[in-house]
Amino acid sequence: MHSHVSRYRRPWQYGLTLLFALTAACGPGSGTDASGDRAGGVAAGSAPTVLAGIDVLVRDGAGPLAGLRVGLITNHTGVTADGRSTVDVLHEHPDLDLVALFGPEHGIRGTAEAGVAIDSGVDAGTGLPVHSLYGETRVPGPGLLEGLDALAFDIQDIGARYYTYVWTMALSMRAAAEAGRRFVVLDRPNPIGGDLVQGNVLDAAFATFVGLYPVPMRHGLTAGELARLINAEFEIGADLHVVPVDGWRRSDWFDATRLPWLAPSPNMPHLESAAHYPGTCLFEGTNLSVGRGTDRPFQQIGAPWLDAAALVQTLGGGSPGVRMDTVSFTPTTPGDGKHGGVVVRGVRFTVVDRASYDPTQTAIATLAAIRRLHADQLTFRESHFDRLAGTDAVRRGILEGRSAEEITAPWAAQLAAFRIARDRYLLY
Repeated sequence: MHSHVSRYRRPWQYGLTLLFALTAACGPGSGTDASGDRAGGVAAGSAPTVLAGIDVLVRDGAGPLAGLRVGLITNHTGVTADGRSTVDVLHEHPDLDLVALFGPEHGIRGTAEAGVAIDSGVDAGTGLPVHSLYGETRVPGPGLLEGLDALAFDIQDIGARYYTYVWTMALSMRAAAEAGRRFVVLDRPNPIGGDLVQGNVLDAAFATFVGLYPVPMRHGLTAGELARLINAEFEIGADLHVVPVDGWRRSDWFDATRLPWLAPSPNMPHLESAAHYPGTCLFEGTNLSVGRGTDRPFQQIGAPWLDAAALVQTLGGGSPGVRMDTVSFTPTTPGDGKHGGVVVRGVRFTVVDRASYDPTQTAIATLAAIRRLHADQLTFRESHFDRLAGTDAVRRGILEGRSAEEITAPWAAQLAAFRIARDRYLLY
């Protein structure tokens, strides 16, 4: 088993003084909104204070990819700080040979809806083959790895277990290990910070592509750190190299980095959506809308039958760190097929304090309250909800009328054990 942090990294302390000075006025928790283009955001045109892994690679040479024939797993979020595509950067790099591209869920351009199979093809800009990892296969098998010395991964994750990009990474790392190929992660910040770890830890019996390994709903890791944990804890044995981010602190949210926010998927348009996603994604497994087909996906939930005012009153107007307001919205051609063209009565969540907000606890409290108010209306897509929850205990607890405190009581011990394990793999 091998795991390396690239020596082509400037120690994080070098940029710390500058980072404190430049981010003091816009760090996490400033303002009442988690979106990078609203309160707490960064003025347009500000120079990034953080360099993603691709920027560090370009600055310091080809690093662990030097002299190798490379296959790149990426999408539209794989860009440098000045907006150049990682595809183009590596294709033009004189010290390596980019020979193939691999696309995850939503496609290499990030425009396909969730769950839609992606076809393979050819990249128009470079003429390189693009192999889909979200179609007939989700694993780059031996045939796709022929002619490659290494696989590289450069995709912006959002820090929640349900997001499939990191599981594409995990499956690809395992394939690389089996084929004796190097695996390189060009790391990126966790956009919702790396301090908080929240939710339950997935039961391995419920492992699927929305959670392959036992990690929490909000894992507080970068993709590179998660790769290190998976590689070691689950004995993948890959020749893993991580090119770390330069200048990122665990407490930093994405708007403190001054890197460009590119919606990682069609329904993740704002950092505010990402802030709520570790909790509101659970509603995907119910008959409530999560705001797909609106301008605030995952920031609001609702259904035509929901008594939103009673729900907000039951929940006291919010939970620690978050405000809840009644709202109505009409989903337009939602990708999940829920309530399209129908006026939905719902609740909108707004972060008011990032440090104290636990979206996973808030989601369970909200579901438990909806069950009490609308026992005959709330339904579950059982297998999908359990896949997301990583257990059937959450759904059963809600249906049995248990309180949120009872349902989430086992989580503290799970998180404590996970934190002990994850500490061995932190880079920042």
